[in-house]
Amino acid sequence: MNLMQDLPQGNIVAPDKDWWRGAVIYQIYPRSFQDSNGDGIGDLAGIIHRLDHIAELGVDAIWISPFFRSPMLDFGYDVSDYRDVDPMFGSLGDFDALINRAHELGLKVLIDLVLSHTSNQHPWFQESASNRDNPKSDWFVWADAKPDGSPPNNWLSIFGGSAWEWSGDRMQYYLHNFLKEQPDLNLHNPDVQDELLSVVRFWLDRGVDGFRLDTINFYFHDPELRDNPALDPAERNATIAPEVNPYNWQNHLYDKNHPANLDFLRRFRALLDEYPAATAVGEVGDAQRGMEIQAEYTSGNDKVHMCYSFEFLSAQPPTAERFVSVLTKYEENIGDGWACWAFSNHDVVRHASRWNLGEEARRLYAALLLSLRGSVCLYQGEELGLTEAYVSFEDLQDPYGIRFWPKFKGRDGCRTPMPWISDNQNGGFSDTKPWLPVAVEHLTRAVGKQIQDEGSLLHFYRRMIGFRQGYPALTKGALEDLAHSDGVLTFVRRHEGQRVFCAFNTTGSAQPITVPEGDWTRDRYAPFEPIETDKGITLPPFQAYFAVEAAADD
Repeated sequence: MNLMQDLPQGNIVAPDKDWWRGAVIYQIYPRSFQDSNGDGIGDLAGIIHRLDHIAELGVDAIWISPFFRSPMLDFGYDVSDYRDVDPMFGSLGDFDALINRAHELGLKVLIDLVLSHTSNQHPWFQESASNRDNPKSDWFVWADAKPDGSPPNNWLSIFGGSAWEWSGDRMQYYLHNFLKEQPDLNLHNPDVQDELLSVVRFWLDRGVDGFRLDTINFYFHDPELRDNPALDPAERNATIAPEVNPYNWQNHLYDKNHPANLDFLRRFRALLDEYPAATAVGEVGDAQRGMEIQAEYTSGNDKVHMCYSFEFLSAQPPTAERFVSVLTKYEENIGDGWACWAFSNHDVVRHASRWNLGEEARRLYAALLLSLRGSVCLYQGEELGLTEAYVSFEDLQDPYGIRFWPKFKGRDGCRTPMPWISDNQNGGFSDTKPWLPVAVEHLTRAVGKQIQDEGSLLHFYRRMIGFRQGYPALTKGALEDLAHSDGVLTFVRRHEGQRVFCAFNTTGSAQPITVPEGDWTRDRYAPFEPIETDKGITLPPFQAYFAVEAAADD
C-alpha cells in the first residue's frame, strides 16, 4: 500500500521530484554518532538529539548506515531482519520519531539498504541451508564442489580468502563476497527480487525519502561460475587494502557487474517512482570500471538516480591534474546520468589524513567538493576536519582490520565517535566507555568548541554549503571549460542563464589566475580572500575564487 495515495490532495504542494540533483547528503554512522542510553553505542534516539546540528549545516538530507537487526559481525551490513530495528539502536517507534523530526527540520532521510547479501542468521538463509529441497533452496548462490572437493571457481572474498564456504548440511558451497557469515542472495531468482522490493516498499511506506544502496554492482553473479582472469599488476588500483589483499589481483568480470542488474534496477526505479519524490544513490565498488558502471546505472531516467564510485576515495594525491583527469573521464562517460561525490565515508581513511591536508587545504577541498557537478555526500565529522584516529589492536573491532593487521589497520579509524564537547574524555558521545575510543586529538575539534569560533572549519562548512545552494549553477548546472595550470584547477558551472567561474589553488604557493572573457564579478560572500589588484588576481596558497557573470542574474 502506498500511504501517500490515501492523503487528501487538494491543498498539497507537489514535492520536488528533482530535489536530489545537486543535494548535499550527510552520512550518519549510527554506532558512533550519539549514545542516548549509556551503553557506549550510538542509537536512533541519539541521532534525534543531534539532528539540529545537521540541519544547521544546511544540508538537504541524511543517509543513515544500517540499523536493522543484525549479529553485527560487519556492524549492520549483515542483516538478519530487514523490517526491524536492532534493539541496540532502538525500535521502529524510534525510527518513526526520527523521520518525523528530520522532516520537521527540512531534512530528507535516506537509509542504507544491503540487498546483495544477508547475515547467515537470517531466516531465509537458515531455511535455504537446511537442505536442497525447500522453498528457499535457490534464494542464495549454491554450487557443487569440484571433483577434488575444492570450491567451484577462483572467486575471492573482499575480506580475504575464497568467496566460497562449505555447508555440511547441503554438501555444497555458498557464495559470500564479504564475510563467510554474509551469504550472497541469488537475484537471478525472481522470488528473491520480489521479496527485496517488498522490503523497499515497507520503508517507503514508513516515510523514508530514499536509499543508499550498498554494493549495487554485486547483486548478480555469472550463472556459469566462470573463473575471473588475473589483473595486470599495473592496473591494481583498489581503494581499500590494495597492498595486502589478493582480491585486488583479479579482474572481476564474473562475480559482479552482471548485465542482468540493469533490469532489476529498472524494477527498483519503477517502485520508487510510485512515490512522490523518492530517490536512490548506489555505491559502485569497482576499481577498474567504476565510472563506466556509474554512468550505466544512472542513465535513461529508469534506473537509480545517482551513483558514486571511488575515484576521490583513494589515496592518490588530490592534485589539480588528478581532478581534471577524473572529471574529464566522468564527463565523457556520464551522459544523462548523475554522480554523487564523496571524499570520505565509513570505509576509507578520512581524507584529511589520507591526503595529509592542513587546515587551509581542508577548507579548499571542501569548497571544491561542494562545487563539483553532481550531488555530494559528507561523512560525519568531516565538517569538523577530523583526522583518521589511531586504534590499537586491542581496541580493534573491524574484522577486515583484524584479518590484515598491521599492514592494513581496518576501518575503525574513521568510525570513532563524534566529539560533541571538548571537556569530557568521551567527547559528550556517551556517559560510559564507547565501543571505540574517542581520539584525544578530536576533542580540540569538538562541535561545541567550533561553534564558539566564527573562524572554525564548522562555520566554514555552513557558509560554503549556503553559498552552493544560492546558485542553481552550482547545484544543477553543467561543467564547462575544465582546465589546470601550475596547480590551479578552474572550471565554469552553467545553468540556464547563470554562469559561475570557479578557481582552486591546490598548491602551497601563491598563483595567478585568469578569469574567462566576459563581465564577471567576484562573489564576495564566498568564504575566501583572493588578492585583486590592477595587475590581476592572485590566489594565496589553498585559496579559491568564485565569480558570477554580471549579466546572468536571472
